[in-house]
Amino acid sequence: MSAMTEEVIAAHQLKPDEYERIVQILGREPNLTELGIFSVMWSEHCSYKSSRLHLKKLPTRSRLVLQGPGENAGIIDIGDGWAIAFKIESHNHPSFIEPFQGAATGVGGILRDIFTMGARPIAVMDALRFGRLDDRKTGARNRRILEGVVSGISHYGNCFGVPTVGGETVFESCYDGNPLVNVFALGVFRHDEVFYGRAKGVGNPVIYVGAKTGRDGIHGASMASAEFTEESKQKRPNVQVGDPFLEKLLLEACLEAMHSGAVVGIQDMGAAGLTCSTCEMGSRAGTGVEIDLQYVPQRETGMTPYEIMLSESQERMLLVAEKGREAEVLRIFDKWGLDARVIGVVKDDGMMRVKDHGEVVAEIPNRPLADEAPLYDRPHGVAPYRTAPMEGPAFASRDLKSDLLQLLGSGDICSKRWIWEQYDYLVRSNTLAGPESAEAAIVRIKETGTSVAMSLDGNGRYCYLSPREGARLIVAECCRNLSTVGALPVAATNNLNFGNPERPEIMAQLVEAIEGMAEACEFFETPITGGNVSLYNETLGEAIWPTPVVGIVGLMRTAVPVGIPFRAADRDIVLLGGMGDCDPVRFGGTQYAKVVIDQLWGLPPGLDLAYEKRVQQAVREIVEKSLAESAHDLSLGGLAVALAEATFRGIGAAVELPESALPPELLLFHEGPSRILLSTSDVQQVEDVANTHGVRCVRLGRTVKDGLRIRKGSTTLIDCGAQEMKSTWEAALDRLLQHRDVR
Repeated sequence: MSAMTEEVIAAHQLKPDEYERIVQILGREPNLTELGIFSVMWSEHCSYKSSRLHLKKLPTRSRLVLQGPGENAGIIDIGDGWAIAFKIESHNHPSFIEPFQGAATGVGGILRDIFTMGARPIAVMDALRFGRLDDRKTGARNRRILEGVVSGISHYGNCFGVPTVGGETVFESCYDGNPLVNVFALGVFRHDEVFYGRAKGVGNPVIYVGAKTGRDGIHGASMASAEFTEESKQKRPNVQVGDPFLEKLLLEACLEAMHSGAVVGIQDMGAAGLTCSTCEMGSRAGTGVEIDLQYVPQRETGMTPYEIMLSESQERMLLVAEKGREAEVLRIFDKWGLDARVIGVVKDDGMMRVKDHGEVVAEIPNRPLADEAPLYDRPHGVAPYRTAPMEGPAFASRDLKSDLLQLLGSGDICSKRWIWEQYDYLVRSNTLAGPESAEAAIVRIKETGTSVAMSLDGNGRYCYLSPREGARLIVAECCRNLSTVGALPVAATNNLNFGNPERPEIMAQLVEAIEGMAEACEFFETPITGGNVSLYNETLGEAIWPTPVVGIVGLMRTAVPVGIPFRAADRDIVLLGGMGDCDPVRFGGTQYAKVVIDQLWGLPPGLDLAYEKRVQQAVREIVEKSLAESAHDLSLGGLAVALAEATFRGIGAAVELPESALPPELLLFHEGPSRILLSTSDVQQVEDVANTHGVRCVRLGRTVKDGLRIRKGSTTLIDCGAQEMKSTWEAALDRLLQHRDVR
């Protein structure tokens, strides 16, 4: 290779041995367009070359799984001939560069993943991670990123007409230079309406539909496969620009074309744009695809084949129609005011052949390009990266009421109303439980009389302390959230957000998290049907904490959902699962350690998978029998925070804690799993159900007219008015957003 060639190869983020492999595949040197095509398809973002080996450890099958990993979205049977498609994707790097468009196009991309399968999207959720809003150095930038991301999500979802029904938002210093924007979407359709991204039928026409191609997003997949350096931060953004109104038209046109029977395969032009859709559709079907770029609708003049093939312009799809019915498909898209052009044909040679005005500008075998990217077993035989000590501080007697208020006013626990009130979470009239009303979001499926519950969870603090244990806890909590509203968890999707996999200690985090997730998903019978891996989440050499995010769906009968707040006074309050076990070592990743003590140490809470499963079975039965008036999973902030949040509708609680040798801080604020706070008018039946499942059930006290009073023996630990707690909880995010740095 010449020096210039080495320079060009390096600019395309290809290693010398990868380039030599390209030469072997082609039997010659690639031209620049072909090099660009290989660079995006073999990027980490598209090929998962560092994670594919380990993703095989995840369970992917069950009796309900109709489609697992490998397509645009996973599909689950929900009965009566109906199914749901769902998936989660990330748009982390683009959202750091340009928060509004980065987040907006993240929503647009995941919606296309759903309706390209033939499903109509009915719900969106998001899992967001930002840096500290009140940090002196980075706070102003973090607030700008938060405001841009939330605006982008709300703009796209609201304009498209899909409800954003829930999610989570977390603030940590490790996300100061690398926010995470993970978006989940779910759609519904009949079994006979499922479509796949396959270019079937030699001689069938290949049709480009949707928006015109521009220069936005070129090398977006490559950009998402590298960490941010001082140099890369100065580059022109490789961020797409979205148009949700056009995507709504694209949705309706695609579904109409699919229902016409003229479409045999369809795929979204997402990461790597036209390149990805052509070679992947051909590879899945074992066919070739030949296109001519002169027919691709373009919104900019003078675009080169390189630019057209690598553009990630939004709101575009590639479909294959039955030969002789292309005019029918074109008429449908014309009716909806969308560009639609026949740009190529399905061939029998297994090649992706790109022409420009009849001249071949790229000719690459589909399968090596799409499915045989380099696969790396990166070194990971070291301890996962962490600097936190095992031992924490000694506990001293504190003002526990002040501690509780401090937690309620902290970024992770406080109300996110400022965020979700910008989202239309009721559009389409299917939302039964939206943001902050219950432990999981719930949408009804009108056609079947059933409902789907959804939960997103992640905990970077736990996974930093122990990636394996943290991932198990995330799956358990996600399933527990669903069970708490009465839904049976049935399937999952995941988004694995990690740092640079070329560092063994970071790769060890990824491997251990995957293995922990695999164990828990297998145990809870929630196979992973698809997802996303986002690596190189680093800025100036500083990696984010390992942040796997899990989205799990559950099935339930349509009913009035059980919410978090207490509903009436003079009811028994019980803690299903018992008080839980904790020691100082397993307290170091809690919100109390973060907010009140301002330290991180030790290990995550301990988890007994078998006991957790029995607790979930018990609460589902309790909810099914209408024995619970309210139900709240204990997670961030532990028992005291859960009790406080349950009082926010005006009904209070008087609680007497059982005898325990634990310090009051641990007793009130530890975050041990397998615990659900219930209020009930029939405590005996609740206890009977718990006993049937071999689960502890502790009577804590009674609901009262106002306030929260927690006693242990003769000592009052907390006595606080509900309004004081609620106003602290509600006002906190506004206060953080209005923070002004003091220099």
